[in-house]
Amino acid sequence: MLVAVEFTTHSVGGRRSGPRGGITAQARQARAAANETMEAAAMEAAEMEAAEDLALRNAEKENSAEIFDAEIEEFRELALSAGAEVATLLVQKRSRPDPATLVGGGKLEEIAAAARAAHADVVLFGHDLSSTQLRNLEAALPCRVIDRTQLILDIFARHARTREGQLQVELAQLDYMLPRLSGHGKAMSQLGGGIGTRGPGETKLETDRRRIRKRIEILRGQLENVRRIRREQGRRREANRTPMVALVGYTNAGKSTLFNALGRYAQPHAVTEKTVLESARMFATLDPKIRALRLTSRRKVLLADTVGFIRNLPHSLVSAFRATLEAVETADLLLHVRDASSSMLASQKLEVEKVLAELDVKGKPVIEVLNKSDLLQEHERAGLLHQNVAMVSALHGDGLEELLQRVDEGLVSDPLVERVLCIPQAEGAALAAVEADTLVLEKRFAGDVVWLRIKAPASVMEQFEIFERRSMQ
Repeated sequence: MLVAVEFTTHSVGGRRSGPRGGITAQARQARAAANETMEAAAMEAAEMEAAEDLALRNAEKENSAEIFDAEIEEFRELALSAGAEVATLLVQKRSRPDPATLVGGGKLEEIAAAARAAHADVVLFGHDLSSTQLRNLEAALPCRVIDRTQLILDIFARHARTREGQLQVELAQLDYMLPRLSGHGKAMSQLGGGIGTRGPGETKLETDRRRIRKRIEILRGQLENVRRIRREQGRRREANRTPMVALVGYTNAGKSTLFNALGRYAQPHAVTEKTVLESARMFATLDPKIRALRLTSRRKVLLADTVGFIRNLPHSLVSAFRATLEAVETADLLLHVRDASSSMLASQKLEVEKVLAELDVKGKPVIEVLNKSDLLQEHERAGLLHQNVAMVSALHGDGLEELLQRVDEGLVSDPLVERVLCIPQAEGAALAAVEADTLVLEKRFAGDVVWLRIKAPASVMEQFEIFERRSMQ
């Protein structure tokens, strides 16, 4: 059973507080102070302002309703991704959360009756619950109560496959559980005993808190080792000058499908390359995946697929999964993959940018990639093309060549340059290296030398400097 609550704290007495509550005070003063010659103009200006204000309020109301509907649908998808069968959905609108139960006494009785009627095993709340709210709700409802963060953690636990991912999930679960232990009632206040204790000893609550804190320290130490290994790998990558390109975006935007499609397009004969799971379920891809690609310029890059973001992603999850998201932090270029067919395209972009700001990577070069373009009508596609984005369909392979070209141009730390080389035909190794590592734009033979006009990253050009100098003589 799902419970979604919309809070309207910006409203006071049914009217929006602030200067937008009808005609402003300034407009009324202007109307009262206007003389006869100016009264008509002042009245007209005030009426226009009131009409514009009403239209703005209506637009904001419609936008708010659209966002809330999207949040409900997203909440339902989260429940389905966790393996739940949704029996019913209850929606409430209230001015502010009730500190004791979130929803208030009357709504709580309705939820309890509906849960009994639907024979629900779990009631899922679309908001985070405090320890007090959790305790009160479990006492009043005939089944388990789970909030939004618990639900996301359960999905993460289901999808974590690597040891690193499992450590991160456990750390996030313990961070979530620690402040909520007091919500489990008398079971947590039993007295403990043992050798060396005097008097009543420590309560079970204190014992469990101590054990959880100790386990959290161990997990953080193990994850720090993971970060250390990743940093060493990053230094080796920097020594080899291999750029990293990371896919980021809202969950279910098609990042994993694009990851696989780019691999197949750039290396069609590499049949042994592993692919990542493509699924419409949220957070289907949790553990990071990295593969090598060769771009059009023959440049070698590493492409990383990362976990998808979501609206109001809990801060504890961002902290716990920082090792996974290191691919984003160390990347030279980010591909922000967005679902072009989504009605919440703009708001999802803002949510992703919030997480990127929290990771302190907002200043990195970013290429906006609008995926699922095959689901758009022609006029919709035309309306998005002017926004300087890469329009692709990862499912059908449309637009991948243009995207790879943009990636080549977007790696500004190692830009593409053109050079003319003059290489003796006897230098077979050098000629083979040019063919393998650069894009040959023009080639001609003159006696026992080969003239080539090539395009390649500046770092690759360094190995051919001697032939470049000969060509300039």
